[in-house]
Amino acid sequence: MRRREFIALLGGAAAWPLAVRAQQGERMRRVGVLSNPGPDDAEMQVRIAAFVQGLQQLGWTVGRNLQVDYRWSHGDFDRLRAHAAELIALGPDVVLATSGVSILPLVQASRSMPIVFAQTIDPVGLGVVDSLSRPGGNITGFTQFEYGVVGKWLELLKQIAPATARAAVLRDAFDPAGIGQWAAMQSVAPVFGIELSVINVREADAIEAGVTKIAGAPHAGLLVTASAPGNVHRNLIVGLAARHRLPVVYPYRYFVAAGGLACYGPDTIDQYRRAAGYVDRILKGEKPADLPVQAPTKYELAINLKTAKALGLDVPPTLLARADEVIE
Repeated sequence: MRRREFIALLGGAAAWPLAVRAQQGERMRRVGVLSNPGPDDAEMQVRIAAFVQGLQQLGWTVGRNLQVDYRWSHGDFDRLRAHAAELIALGPDVVLATSGVSILPLVQASRSMPIVFAQTIDPVGLGVVDSLSRPGGNITGFTQFEYGVVGKWLELLKQIAPATARAAVLRDAFDPAGIGQWAAMQSVAPVFGIELSVINVREADAIEAGVTKIAGAPHAGLLVTASAPGNVHRNLIVGLAARHRLPVVYPYRYFVAAGGLACYGPDTIDQYRRAAGYVDRILKGEKPADLPVQAPTKYELAINLKTAKALGLDVPPTLLARADEVIE
C-alpha cells in the first residue's frame, strides 16, 4: 500500500463534515486504535489497512457510519500511556489495542471500555482476561502464539546453521511476554545443544553492543523474540545481523522481507482481519466477556535464500519445500 493511499484511508473520517455525516441517516460509531509504532511504519500500515478493510466488508464505512481515532506512540512508552488515556477520554464504542504492550495502559485508563487486542502473548498470564474461553471483564481478542512455539525457532536455527552452539536472545525484559519467551527457550535449548544469553531489545545502543559481543564468539547466532521494541528496531537488528554475518531466526515474516534470514510465526495481517470481526460484533451489541480469546489459525515459515547465500549457508531442500515463502 502506498503511503498516500494509507493516509487517505486513515483520514477518511476527519475529512467528512459533520453535516454530511448527519445526512446519511445512520448513527456514527466510534472506534479507537492505540498503536506503539508510528503511522510511517510499513508493517503497521498493512495491518491497519487489513483492519479497516475488514470493517468495510462488514458494513462499516469510515465517514458514513464509522469514525476511527488513531493514536501513534512511535515506540515511546510514556507517550503510549498518555495516548491510552486520551483515547478513553474520547469515549469510543470500542478500542483496538494493536499489541500486548498497548493493552496495559488501556486497562489502567478504563475497566469498562470494550477493548479488542489484535495480537498478545499469554493474556491470562498478563492478567487482562480471566481465561481464554471466558475472558470476563471488558477485554478480548487474539493471541500471537503459545510459548511452545519458541522451540520451533531453536529448531529452525539449528536446521539452517547446524554449527550454531550459542545464541543471543533479543527480548524485552520489561514485558511479561519477553520473560515468558526467554524462560521457554531456556527449557528447550539443551535439547539443541545451544547455550543462550540475553540482549535487552528496548534500547538501540544495548542491541548494537549485545550483537557485537555475541558476534565475537564462535558458532554464534541470534533469536529475536516477539516484542514491540523488536518491531520498532527491526531494521537495526537485520542490519547488524548482516554486518556481523550472523544467522538469525525471527518471529514474523516482515523481518525476512526486510532481509532477515528466516522466521516462523503467525500471519499478523490475518489477526487484524479477525480483530475487525470482533469489533463489529461489539458494535452490534455483544460483550467482550462473551467472546473467547482466539489463537492464530495461520502460521508462516519464510526463508530469505539470498541472505542464506550471503552467509554461506546451505538451506536443506526439505526445509525449503516446507516453506510458505522463499525469497530469492
